[in-house]
Amino acid sequence: MNGANFLQRWFGRGWLSLGYLFLYLPIFVLIVFSFNSSRQDMVWSGFSLRWYAELFKDTEIIAGFGLSLKIAVMSATSSVILGCFAAFTLNRYRRFNGRMLFAGMVSAPLVMPEVIVGLSLLLMMVSLQKMFGFPERGMFTIWVGHTLLGMAYATVVIQSRLQEMDKSIEEAAMDLGCRPHQVFFLVTLPNITPALASAWLLTFTLSLDDVVLSAFLSGPGSTTMPIVIFSRARLGLDPRVNVVAALTILVVSIAVIVSSLMMARAERLRQKQVSAAFKADSD
Repeated sequence: MNGANFLQRWFGRGWLSLGYLFLYLPIFVLIVFSFNSSRQDMVWSGFSLRWYAELFKDTEIIAGFGLSLKIAVMSATSSVILGCFAAFTLNRYRRFNGRMLFAGMVSAPLVMPEVIVGLSLLLMMVSLQKMFGFPERGMFTIWVGHTLLGMAYATVVIQSRLQEMDKSIEEAAMDLGCRPHQVFFLVTLPNITPALASAWLLTFTLSLDDVVLSAFLSGPGSTTMPIVIFSRARLGLDPRVNVVAALTILVVSIAVIVSSLMMARAERLRQKQVSAAFKADSD
């Protein structure tokens, strides 16, 4: 019996290790070969920072990264704001005319192929431009497309936190004289801050590496970094692409670690405040 448990435990750990190896080994190899002095892929010829120096001379990648970063920050912020209102509406208002239609429209981008979303947005933007002369395809149209997709993901993340939240806190605030908007900003919003941060990071990442929507909605002079990398990959991998990926992984890892520590600290502080409040009431 002990032998069977031992075998089962190590069998599960083995499959888990293989899964992690499958996911993270290519990333590790990519980071290692970003320090390769050779231009040929998978041919190690020595350690070098040559391609890191070459990257800072590549104006196309730098411009694409700057544009991607701006769009990602803007779309993540707008997605979280709109997703927060959508999640609050769906969670707190159970019955209103058109609720099912609204819920379906909010979640539609999650299940609809991104090619269809990009094509429909492209046709809409072209029609609007013909009618009103605005908008031209570029940073604004990419931001709209990324916000549409990001809002759906942000709504799911925030709505799950609202479902777990104790509604008696809001009811107590209203009993003490708070108006609905005061309850939202002073009670609800602070309690769902970790979910807002998670939704922001998720939508930021989705926007930063999106290719399909950006390809449909971009215009002359508005090429994002993923499109630049994709266009170069079709002609053969460029070592500078490995450098971009390595630096992106570094920045994202630091951001995730810092945000996790901040959210954990905020949660511990909130738990201490709740414990202190209960202790004061009991005394």
